[in-house]
Amino acid sequence: MAHMVIWTRHIRLKHLPLLITLGETGSLSEAARRNYTSQPALSRWLKELEADVGGELFERHARGLQPTALGQVLIGHARRIQTEVERTQQNIEAVHEGAAESVAIGTSPVSASSFVPTAIVRFLQLHPRSKVQVQENTMNTLLGKLKIGELDVVVGRLDNYRPSQKFRSELLYNERIQVVSRPSHPLTQRRRVCWDDLYEYDWIVWPEGTPIRTKLDSALTRTGCKPLNYRVESTSLLSNLWLLQNTDMVSIASERVASHFSDLGLMTTLDIDIGSDDGSVGMCWREDAQDEATIVDLLNCFRESVRFISAFRSHKAD
Repeated sequence: MAHMVIWTRHIRLKHLPLLITLGETGSLSEAARRNYTSQPALSRWLKELEADVGGELFERHARGLQPTALGQVLIGHARRIQTEVERTQQNIEAVHEGAAESVAIGTSPVSASSFVPTAIVRFLQLHPRSKVQVQENTMNTLLGKLKIGELDVVVGRLDNYRPSQKFRSELLYNERIQVVSRPSHPLTQRRRVCWDDLYEYDWIVWPEGTPIRTKLDSALTRTGCKPLNYRVESTSLLSNLWLLQNTDMVSIASERVASHFSDLGLMTTLDIDIGSDDGSVGMCWREDAQDEATIVDLLNCFRESVRFISAFRSHKAD
């Protein structure tokens, strides 16, 4: 119990960058240089901290420092605390400038085109002085940022999501994937498209391990087909759109994404059912943030967006 009480003697908020930089560089000299201190002073501080914690935070090797299990735990907490401090400072500055606090949303491409923007519009109506930050990336990257506090909510496919003690999650809607191309693609002239037709063209796909790529690979496995001609792996929706419009490549997209860009004349869906299961789109947020009023409002805006978009699609179909 003594270590739990005294280890904070040698670490303050100003020391967090020291610990984080040591973990990133594995070098006392480089960490000292980046943090404008001397190597002997940094080495002395580290030894005192290790004495307080009751164990080594780094293994010393000829090639540098390597975090121990204890070090990884402390560095992880340091990153989260540092992020929270930076976010708090941003919110303090926003209040001084007459604005409200900001929220940070992570979205995968499946929800970036229309779903997340719809929720943002609603949220800004409720909080007209707030600021919203949006980051688009793969789910693995976004969940990592959610873990350290860089994001408040992550929205995207939950097909590969594993429940976490630190996160809450909620399914928002189910959605299948579709094969897409440019509107004037040669395959659009065929009455029906079959698997064999898809092998005639190069493909743009999401990286291996992403939920939408997993759905495509699973569909191929179920039908006993060999891999398609995967020519480009990309997480950039804009790059994928350009390639689709300017080449004969084909790709896959979630149903709502395909519908959104089809309405804009930027892509079209091909007449083939690849037999993929519907994917689950949902949101994740940190357990310790679920009682914050602003986050509660943001989560409710995503729930309302599901109803809004579903009603809009039904009206359009009629």
